[in-house]
Amino acid sequence: MEDNIPKETEETTSGPKPKNRAPIITGILVILLATIFFFVWKNMELEEERQRQDQEIADTYLKLDSVSTELDLRIETITELGGEIDTLVALKAQLENDKKNLLVRQKNQRTQITQLNERVSGYRELLLIKDKEIEELKVMNVQLVEENTTLKVEKNELNQSITKLQENTEELASKVAVASRLQIEGLAVYAVNAAGKERLREFRNRHISTLKIQFTVLDNEIAPIEGKELLLRVTAPDGNVLFDVTRGSGSFTFEGRELFYTAKQEILYDKNSQLVTYLYDKGSDYDIGQHKVEVYTDDYLMGTGMFMVK
Repeated sequence: MEDNIPKETEETTSGPKPKNRAPIITGILVILLATIFFFVWKNMELEEERQRQDQEIADTYLKLDSVSTELDLRIETITELGGEIDTLVALKAQLENDKKNLLVRQKNQRTQITQLNERVSGYRELLLIKDKEIEELKVMNVQLVEENTTLKVEKNELNQSITKLQENTEELASKVAVASRLQIEGLAVYAVNAAGKERLREFRNRHISTLKIQFTVLDNEIAPIEGKELLLRVTAPDGNVLFDVTRGSGSFTFEGRELFYTAKQEILYDKNSQLVTYLYDKGSDYDIGQHKVEVYTDDYLMGTGMFMVK
C-alpha cells in the first residue's frame, strides 16, 4: 500500500526561488543621492547669487550715500555764498528717496541697481557743475570784500549774474521739458468688420464693426520712466469730437482751453519705443467724410492722423 501513495517531487516541496532585489535598491539609492546632490548644488548657486546681489546693493547704496554727503557740502557752501540752492535741495530729496527705495524694494533689484548707478553718474556731473558755480560765487564774494568802495556797482552786477543764472536755468529747464516730450509715428486707422477683416484708412460704414487705431510711441532717452495717460481725440468732418461717456470719453485742458477726448489709455513708458492700440466701438454710423485723429498727453500734442469714411 505504501507504494501506491504518490511521492512529492523536489519542485513541489521547495517552492519558487525569491527574486534578487539588490539592483533595484541600488538604483533607487543612486537616484536619491543624485537628487540630493543637485539640490545642494542649486542651493549653493542661489546663495552665491544672493550674496553677489547683496554686495551690488551695498555698493550702490554707498555710492548714493557718498553723493548725498557731497551734496550737503555744496548746499552749505552755496548757502554761505548767497547762491540759489533750490535745485540741489530737490535733488537731495530725490537722492534720499532713491536710497530708501533701494533698501525697501525687493523686486526687480538688478534693474533698479543699474538705473541708480546711471543716476549716480548724473549726480556727479551735476556736482562738478555746482563746483564751478561755487568758484564763481567765491570770486564774486572776494571782489565784494576787496572793493568795498564799489559795493553798490558790484552788488548790481551780482544781482544781474544771479538773474542771468536763473534765466539760464529756466531756459534750460524749458528746453529739457520740450526735449522730453513724447512723439508718435506711423498712426494708422483700420476698420475691422464682424469677421475680423481689416481695411486701412478708407472704408465704408458697413465695414466698421470696430475702429482700430494704432501707432508707435518713439523712444526718448531724456523722458522719465513713468506712467503716461494717452488721450485719443477723433474729430468728425463737421468738427465735432466723437464723445460718449459710457465708452470712456472725457475732457482735458490744452493751452488754456477745455477740449473733449474720445478715449484714453494708460501706458508705462520706459524710454523705449512701444506699439499702442486703441479699439473703439462707436455704436452707430460714422459721418461721411474725412476724420481727424489726434493723440495728447500731459497737455501737449504727440501726433496726428486721419481716415476717410465713404
